[in-house]
Amino acid sequence: MNTWWRRIALSLAAVFGIVVVYAFLYQWGMATFEGTDRSLVKSTQIVIEILTTAGFGGDTDSWTSAPMNLIVILMNLSGVLLVFLALPLVVVPLFQQALATQPPESTDLTEHVIICSHTERQDVLRNELEAAGIPSVFIDDDPETVTDLVDDGIDAMLGDPEQEQTLRAANVDEARALVIDVSDEANPEVILTARELRDDVRIISVAEDREVATYHRYAGADAVVRPRQVLGRSLAGKATISVTAQLQETIELGDQLEITELLVEDDSDLAGQTIAESSMRDRLGVNVIGAWFDGEFQPAPDPETVIDGNTILLVAGSHETLTELTSRTVSPSSSGSYRVIVGGYGEVGRTVSATLDDATVPHTVIDSDDEEGVDVVGNVTDPDALAAAGVENARSIVLALDDDTAAIYATLVLEKVAPDTEVIARANETESIRKLYRAGAEYVLALSTVTGRMLSSVLLEDEEVLTPETQFEIVRMTAPKLVGQSLGETDIRARLGCTVVAAERDGELLTNLGPEFTVREDDTLIVAGSDETVNRFIEVAR
Repeated sequence: MNTWWRRIALSLAAVFGIVVVYAFLYQWGMATFEGTDRSLVKSTQIVIEILTTAGFGGDTDSWTSAPMNLIVILMNLSGVLLVFLALPLVVVPLFQQALATQPPESTDLTEHVIICSHTERQDVLRNELEAAGIPSVFIDDDPETVTDLVDDGIDAMLGDPEQEQTLRAANVDEARALVIDVSDEANPEVILTARELRDDVRIISVAEDREVATYHRYAGADAVVRPRQVLGRSLAGKATISVTAQLQETIELGDQLEITELLVEDDSDLAGQTIAESSMRDRLGVNVIGAWFDGEFQPAPDPETVIDGNTILLVAGSHETLTELTSRTVSPSSSGSYRVIVGGYGEVGRTVSATLDDATVPHTVIDSDDEEGVDVVGNVTDPDALAAAGVENARSIVLALDDDTAAIYATLVLEKVAPDTEVIARANETESIRKLYRAGAEYVLALSTVTGRMLSSVLLEDEEVLTPETQFEIVRMTAPKLVGQSLGETDIRARLGCTVVAAERDGELLTNLGPEFTVREDDTLIVAGSDETVNRFIEVAR
């Protein structure tokens, strides 16, 4: 029995109980105070007339004693009170509930991706799928969440993905894949349920803790992604560059072409120069593909654009030239500033710490829980805890907190107590990225972005996401709708806001593509930009 019918049944039972009790009370009162016998049926009739204020029948003249009149008055008042209480508490909500649109509990989609549970990181995946023309549906057990999604024009349905009937209602027999991101503990049960219904459906599971990923595979997942580990390695890599001034991970597109993301620090050699003045292209042969300025993406910025401190550059060149350029993005280190502080020791913080250990970068860990691996026990938003960790003498701090509000507040605190310390922050939601930059962070990466890109890279066979762990998105893909058109004709950079970095043709990597480059049928293009601009390109090119 659902909540709606349960409330009706309870309300009717309560009214029936009151009528029965009052009928016995009336029968007793008439016999005791008036000396008149009334049958239970007659007493029930009179009570109903009193409670409904429909009249008092022929018994009005029989109420001569004060006690009996008090009983009738009590019944009258309680009847009126019941009406006033029943309307706002029972009747009105029931009518509202009956008139309200109920969230859907099934879907008619086919060749779709079923996404179990909804968070913003699944929104990133949905946007990637939508750009590729692949339908998807969310399953969530919260009616309000499902209703909000449906109101926004997003396919969603109410249900528990651990139940067979829910997956059947989601049309799992006709689905192309199932993405499960409920929780580390619940995911295996959903996997097992899906395997009972269909053994050949592709299942991708999201694991938060490294130790549970194995159990997800045992349950039957075809692929398990661990975005927190990837996020932690990326954040640690940015801190390592700051300390060592050495080029870290790059994307190798060929023997002589690599792409990497570089954070330009204050007081570095590049800070304050225009792109033309930096001689990156003329002297080093490095191309600036795009840049983030104060949280805003700009594809292929103008040569006269000034490179400020905290600008994030996406550059392409040979390994040697990128290595030389990396040293020019790091500010000179003062004595004793080669240390990194890690704020938060969850899964991301542990990965950051382990990555720094591998790179032999000295670091101090702050966490509110006293456990092995934590050097300073305290809150990273507490100036005293930061002082105990020596934040003023640290080169950078990696905020690996699991709460965006706390990360923003910690960034503001750090701007006050250690303004010269570089802040590299993890965010959960993409909407928090701009807030963290405004608060003073030098580099921010969102878990939702990393998760969505990793999932789409696994799901989309004709599209490979090369950079799940950077501010930029770089994909390798075919472009059938652009065959026969030149880059000049399509004007991709100005129209869509992204850049075609290179093309693979007949086993050869073509770089420095000019406006005359014409796309052929078997070409594979490598495209760089923000998530939004790359998605726009996918919609146009596929």
